[in-house]
Amino acid sequence: MAKKYLKKKIDNILEAASLAPTSSGLQPFEIIVITNQELKEKIRPVAWNQSVITDCSHLLVFAAWDTYTADRINYMFDLTNEVRGFKNEGWENYRQMLLNSYPQKEAEENFNHAARQAYIAFSQAIAAAAFEGVDATPLEGFDPAAVDEILGLKEKGLMSCVMLPIGYREAEKDWLVNLEKVRKPKDKLITVMD
Repeated sequence: MAKKYLKKKIDNILEAASLAPTSSGLQPFEIIVITNQELKEKIRPVAWNQSVITDCSHLLVFAAWDTYTADRINYMFDLTNEVRGFKNEGWENYRQMLLNSYPQKEAEENFNHAARQAYIAFSQAIAAAAFEGVDATPLEGFDPAAVDEILGLKEKGLMSCVMLPIGYREAEKDWLVNLEKVRKPKDKLITVMD
């Protein structure tokens, strides 16, 4: 029963990430969900040997497009037209603008843009995890090239940018669980310009 209950929560977290707004609605990333323990064991050494990699029930890897291509852009525009059941002249003009822009840019610039879009979905996933009462830890402490190789991401035109281990912590083994959360005072974090 607990496994089924967790699955529903994980599904809700992934749905939140899926619904995240992204630039031009392109969703230029994929989310790889890893539950296979052997695969998590392979990733752990290239993630600063952090135990959260192998202790979590689900390891979400957010992997951005390595670049924007005409095929990728057209896929999302065609999908939108199919789902909505019509073509819109303004939307088609916007498609052409993107096709005349992104594919001509350097791959590194495109990846950096796509990675920022992946982070938007990541932020929705981590917020949804908090809402669902599931523990989640943002994780950039890993070797992206090594993770990409382990997961075969290069062949899919993807590059990992952030990971999100999720599950339930073992409170009795977590020395941080009862410590007060420390954040900057609001006046050191937020500037209001009236």
